[in-house]
Amino acid sequence: MKQTKIIRAAALALAAIPTVAVAVPMLYEEQVARQEENLILRQPIAGIENSHWFDYRGNVNETQKELASDLRHATDTEDRRDAWDEYAVELRQERQSYVKAMAKKGYRAPRVYIED
Repeated sequence: MKQTKIIRAAALALAAIPTVAVAVPMLYEEQVARQEENLILRQPIAGIENSHWFDYRGNVNETQKELASDLRHATDTEDRRDAWDEYAVELRQERQSYVKAMAKKGYRAPRVYIED
């Protein structure tokens, strides 16, 4: 009974200690990968949901799972850099492959140009 009270008191004391979040600077490779994430196509080109679209979405999902696994197993900064770099490259390749396959069918990916 006494040990339970001590454990509870210790738990309450630890809960009262403010935690300090340490800001870890974002790696360059992660910045590049985040830019690639922003380029992930959210809609199929020309609204056509075909095997190329489903392959693309499946490959993007697999790439995201692979990144999570690689980051979980990373033991140092170099491993994290490699994981983010591989992720960015794979996202870019998947997007380019999908756009190219759709272009062969006569459908172009939309582009937006902003002029000053």
